[in-house]
Amino acid sequence: MATNESYLEKKVISIGTVCELTGLSERRIRYYEERKLIFPERTNRGIRKYSFTDVERLMDIANKREEGIQTAEIRKEYMKEKKYNERTMREQVIRGQLNAYFRTRE
Repeated sequence: MATNESYLEKKVISIGTVCELTGLSERRIRYYEERKLIFPERTNRGIRKYSFTDVERLMDIANKREEGIQTAEIRKEYMKEKKYNERTMREQVIRGQLNAYFRTRE
């Protein structure tokens, strides 16, 4: 059974394990969620689940906070990054479609 979702993106890690991996408290992680910096999934019972990508992002957030960067600025940075990545992905899709179109015409 193949899936497009990378293991890095699968939301399977509990908040307790995330705390151990990052050194952050549960309260701090929830605060970053409240500030819309991290987006865990929730199980039917309301348990937060995180991915390895989320863990990496939490470490990045913690480092930026230590440098004195405010959460609002971090969020703006992530939004710009997301828009850039979406635009780049769209451009890659269009480029691939154009390449496929012109290859079939050769």
